[in-house]
Amino acid sequence: MAWEQAVSDFDPVLGLEVHVELSTQTKMFCGCPTEFGAAPNTQTCPTCLALPGALPVVNAVAVESAVRLGLALNCSIASWCRFARKNYFYPDMPKNYQISQYDEPIAFGGWLDVEVPTSTGGRIHRIEIERAHMEEDTGKSSHVGGQTGRIHGADYSLVDYNRAGIPLIEVVTKPIEGLGEMAPDVARAFVAELRALVVSLGISDAHMHQGSLRCDVNLSLRQSPSHDFGTRSETKNVNSLRSVSRAVRYEMQRQGARLKAGERIVQETRHWHEDTGITTSGRSKEQAEDYRYFPEPDLVPLAPDADWVEALRAALPELPAARRRRLAAQWGLSDLELTAVLNADALDVIEATVADGASPASARKWWLGELARLANERDVDLGHLGIFPADVARVIALVDAGTLTDTMARQVVDGVLAGEGSPDDVVAGRGLEVVGDDATLQAAIDDAVAANPDVVDKIRSGKVSASGVIVGAVMKATRGQADAARVRELLMARLEISP
Repeated sequence: MAWEQAVSDFDPVLGLEVHVELSTQTKMFCGCPTEFGAAPNTQTCPTCLALPGALPVVNAVAVESAVRLGLALNCSIASWCRFARKNYFYPDMPKNYQISQYDEPIAFGGWLDVEVPTSTGGRIHRIEIERAHMEEDTGKSSHVGGQTGRIHGADYSLVDYNRAGIPLIEVVTKPIEGLGEMAPDVARAFVAELRALVVSLGISDAHMHQGSLRCDVNLSLRQSPSHDFGTRSETKNVNSLRSVSRAVRYEMQRQGARLKAGERIVQETRHWHEDTGITTSGRSKEQAEDYRYFPEPDLVPLAPDADWVEALRAALPELPAARRRRLAAQWGLSDLELTAVLNADALDVIEATVADGASPASARKWWLGELARLANERDVDLGHLGIFPADVARVIALVDAGTLTDTMARQVVDGVLAGEGSPDDVVAGRGLEVVGDDATLQAAIDDAVAANPDVVDKIRSGKVSASGVIVGAVMKATRGQADAARVRELLMARLEISP
């Protein structure tokens, strides 16, 4: 179904479940390391492999991280809560159950405000939080052979248990209604804001491409807000902000087409395909699943001390929304300018460049201009482009000092990215420096004037724009190292023409 028709004919209801892997040094219930990328099955022990007789011990830092995130999400923190066993069989769950929290989460009843750009500026949406609970991650299955990388059609499967037992916090929203065509943008904005929040708290690196933050997108359609909720689909493990938005949009169009054709929506999990931008059916959830939850007998309940919780609240860092407001005011940014910075994910690098001595205007110009172009060409984000804010600040300083022109500065950036050293190393190695000696410039101007008498006549007759030909010739003669403004000034004086 066309997007416009889906929005016109149906009212979407959205729900998001975001899994955040914590950046603790050890796992949730054992002392195994959590470093990403280790050789398969090298970060395991009897506890996370569920060998007989091994008992779990709660990671205190993970509990503290959960409380801090709950506070940052404006949640109430439980005075008493406990873990439960969620029973199900899958090869990446060595215990055949997952230690999670069920009806007694550590944090509940919060909210998070997110801002969605519109043509008239930002629009704030308050997303209500149902709960934030602690659990352990599963291992990772790799299905080898076949065409899709899924278990169906694979020749065999491999399981890496390094990830089994890594601490997770799952943040679950309440149903989000009244979004209409804004649903994809609000979903993306929520995940982006939550990602910024956990990074600012220092509890997760939130690298979506590595799976340390991933989102399950629940979506249903109904005819109007006065109708009951429709049957929902659950698109699992969406691992980029762009894909969150695309998954919501696709599901709205897919479900709209089925409903318009008189077909019913099946309650199921669905797989997101990044390459094609579609979802496909995963596992039916039409029957209520009985995970046979019961309290985890090997762990005592948690009772966070109220004074400790208040001390954590008082020690929370500046949160992303407050930081954005502060920087926008300091830098004099309009709402649209701030939106451009946020859309480019450039706030951190611009702030660091300003801290290294650049003006906010110059830092924003370079990161949103030339550097954003290079990042797009290389298909990387700005933070992984390969040039540091200190380098960009130095390039800006050289331009401000008149040592480099913008054209030369771009060559310096290319040199830094090519591994030729610091900006000063590139300037020295490539011989890049503005020719500022008036005598040298005057000689080049004399040569250009002598070679272009017809252009000189046009300039003297009033067609001052023709001076660009002379300036261009001088720039060529100086290998682009002349200050074009100074060349034009000297040329006008040479021809005795008032500026």
